[in-house]
Amino acid sequence: MESMKRFWYDHPVLSNWAILAVGMVIILYFSARHVGFEPMQWAALVGATVLLAGLCAWIINWE
Repeated sequence: MESMKRFWYDHPVLSNWAILAVGMVIILYFSARHVGFEPMQWAALVGATVLLAGLCAWIINWE
């Protein structure tokens, strides 16, 4: 637990990116699970979602 706290304080943007990416991928899955995407389409969507989460975390950090 201590190492997670240290990582959170040492790398706040990466921590925010990871948490935001996980949340956004979960939302993506529940929103599009019945659409019938192929595995490569899912991979592209997840990749784009993770990149978008990184961009959001970077913008949040601008202050």
